[in-house]
Amino acid sequence: MDVILVPGLWLDASSWDAVTPALTGAGHRVHPLTLPTDPDAGIQHWVDAVVAQVDAATDPVVLVGHSGGGNVVWGAADARPERVARVVFVDTMPPPPGAMISEFPVQDGVVPFPGWDFFDEPDIADLDDETRRRVGAAVIDVPGSVPTDPIPLSDDRRHDIPVTVLSGQLDEDGVREVLTQWGAFADEFARIRDVEVVTLGSGHWPQFSQPEAFAEKLRAAVR
Repeated sequence: MDVILVPGLWLDASSWDAVTPALTGAGHRVHPLTLPTDPDAGIQHWVDAVVAQVDAATDPVVLVGHSGGGNVVWGAADARPERVARVVFVDTMPPPPGAMISEFPVQDGVVPFPGWDFFDEPDIADLDDETRRRVGAAVIDVPGSVPTDPIPLSDDRRHDIPVTVLSGQLDEDGVREVLTQWGAFADEFARIRDVEVVTLGSGHWPQFSQPEAFAEKLRAAVR
């Protein structure tokens, strides 16, 4: 199976380094991506980069998106629903049409990493100081419009693609309860015909805080 790994904001292909051995060891062909960093790039450029990787694969692919990368992989799945065997969302949810990732301060056309203190404590509680230092030293700026660009979705066949949500803290009941507060996100989630939620017991960055346990759960999700 070809597995395309899409990082969240401020991360590049190397953010998957601790995860890829478990996938390659299971016989998968793994493609961790670094998305376009040109300040003029938008969310469509990021989606197009993933679609190009989908088109280059011989067989149907599994798309994996962490955090803001979830919007990107869902956009790619919408563009190529017949080529995607499964979508895995890592501590994020399938977005509805027109949803954005989030808003962050833009400086000189880009969104710099805001620092760990910007995030809620449960998201970062399991990242020790050394991990924060190491990851923080490797972050990259995000093109300014990417986080707020609406995700273009138009093909309802995306709802036929099996979905796995690897949730940091919530089980399926918890996910569905939270989604009741998220408007159109709940509608999008309800329309997916085959969806499972796996609880990681982690913060928002399990690939850094618990790489071995996360890699095993991701390996199990890729099928």
